[in-house]
Amino acid sequence: MSYRVLYLIFCWLWCNMAFAQTTVRSEPFTIGETIHFQSDILGEARTLNIYLPESYHPDSVNTYPVIYLLDGSQDEDFIHIAGLVQFGSFSWINMLPESIVVGIANVDRKRDFTFPTSIKQDQQDFPTSGGSAAFMNFLEEELQPLVNGRYRTTDSQTLIGQSLGGLLATEILFKKPELFDHYIIISPSLWWDDESLLQLAPAAFQSPKSIYVGVGKEGEIMERDARDLHQKLEALQRKNVSLFFGFFEALDHGDTLHLAVYEAFKKLFAEP
Repeated sequence: MSYRVLYLIFCWLWCNMAFAQTTVRSEPFTIGETIHFQSDILGEARTLNIYLPESYHPDSVNTYPVIYLLDGSQDEDFIHIAGLVQFGSFSWINMLPESIVVGIANVDRKRDFTFPTSIKQDQQDFPTSGGSAAFMNFLEEELQPLVNGRYRTTDSQTLIGQSLGGLLATEILFKKPELFDHYIIISPSLWWDDESLLQLAPAAFQSPKSIYVGVGKEGEIMERDARDLHQKLEALQRKNVSLFFGFFEALDHGDTLHLAVYEAFKKLFAEP
């Protein structure tokens, strides 16, 4: 047997012995926690996905702003928005403060994010629709107290909503603006009920608000309604409102959210 063959055999044996001696260990990789609770207002079990900043430790006294995310299931927008929050709060980026993200997992978004409609076609296409009033009560009376009681939070609260979630975020801004301090409204489905929400006069803001409205290349109705919302808010000329608008011509309804939220963070949380 040649020395070359012996050498190759030796190398093969050595590699197999080295591999056999290597210990592979795995452990869960987590960015927070998932909690489940029963909502008395909605009469059903609800799920929250929670992102906690790296500095959030049981022995710390630091408090954190809270960002509430509609469509916050793990298979919806929670993971990539939590990633934006982590990235934006890196010290070398400093786009926004370290924040807790509360992803509100859906049960029936067509029910929870819409108010009753008089349009027959909407009623047929969305047979469970019309439950936004109950969902807003759920946010105010159950969800926010639960989060503030369980985690170390500041008074700063942000709401992110896209599509039907943007419709709900707009309704909250118009009817119960004090629920949140910052509103990120992306691609809002303001066509709902023949655009009736745009006919309402927004309630007066008792505290400063910052509002970002964004839309992509999403068709005449979606783009017009988003611009009309921005113009309606702009016409209020309230000194305690910081208002921004973003149009993402290269994006559509399916992919505007991520870049728009990134832009909103830069605008809403920029140092003065």
